[in-house]
Amino acid sequence: MTLRPSSSSCSWRFHLFPSFHGPDVRVSFLSHLRKQFERNGIIMFNDQEIQRSQIIKPELTRAIQESRILIVVLSQSYASSSWCLNELVEILKCEETAGRIVMTIFYKVDPSDVRKQIGEFGEAFKKTCEGRTQTEIQRWTRALTHVANIEGEHSLNWVNEADMIEKIAKDVSDKLNATPSNDFDSMVGLEAHLEKLKSSLHLEKDGAMIVGISGPAGIGKTTIARALYNQLSSNFPLRYFMENVRGIYRRIDCDQHGLKLHLQEQLLSKILNHDGMKIFHSDVVYERLQNQKVLIILDDVDHLEQLDALARDVSWFGHGSRIIVTTEDQELLKQHGIKNTYHVNLPSNEEALGIFSSG
Repeated sequence: MTLRPSSSSCSWRFHLFPSFHGPDVRVSFLSHLRKQFERNGIIMFNDQEIQRSQIIKPELTRAIQESRILIVVLSQSYASSSWCLNELVEILKCEETAGRIVMTIFYKVDPSDVRKQIGEFGEAFKKTCEGRTQTEIQRWTRALTHVANIEGEHSLNWVNEADMIEKIAKDVSDKLNATPSNDFDSMVGLEAHLEKLKSSLHLEKDGAMIVGISGPAGIGKTTIARALYNQLSSNFPLRYFMENVRGIYRRIDCDQHGLKLHLQEQLLSKILNHDGMKIFHSDVVYERLQNQKVLIILDDVDHLEQLDALARDVSWFGHGSRIIVTTEDQELLKQHGIKNTYHVNLPSNEEALGIFSSG
């Protein structure tokens, strides 16, 4: 598979920009939301080093413009801050002019109070409006009315806040994954490979499954696996793309048992978000993941010992899990007992012509 030159590249510095009233949510709800985003690999802008004032500083405006998703956490005192209101105006401007995705969270506040500026929320808003020009007040009123009409999560509808946070993180991840990416725009034949692979994964079935992707060096196995991972990862609570297993294996200087433990330590450290994990026996993967739904890509495997260490048996993983192995050696997959395999063939004449034309 060959890449065509990309005409543009993604300009996002952050996956997500949050707008919120600090005293209401910073050390409670927002800190837990931030931690969940970190677990899900979502990069959220951190405003801790920016001193807040009456106007939005240029670095904040840039952060809004360079974030793919803008999430507004509306709380009882949100409208007590002219900073928050000006930030909201800028966010909605980016939604209108630059196509940014805006999401809402109503945290202990009724959306209708925000929409109509009534109740405690309305009282806070009125105080902020004192001494302001009619132009400012109208701009803020329009922004609050608009954002309140964006469907979002309401904390008052949730019994368990942790469950709500998980749902929000999944929704954000889904939106990021659905966003067109330039990374794969120019890969000839990619969509056809992905459709065939997703069919062979039987995602509708609950059982765990190990699938192999084989093909000669340079044919695009890693590219296909990466694109597949990007499309599917939001459906799995735990996921990890383990790159260059062959290279990791060759760099380890220890005996066979030590090699396997090292590979397992890397896998578990990443998938469980536990840096520097140390394990002392080879059943730990089974013990930690047997009841978990995971998506794991083992990329560029070239020894049976690697598969034995990382995916010895499908029973190691919980219901719905999918383990995808890429390798140049189709025989290795057979030896490990992986029957469900996908072989990446050389491009068809039509695809080859497309590759040639793009050169």
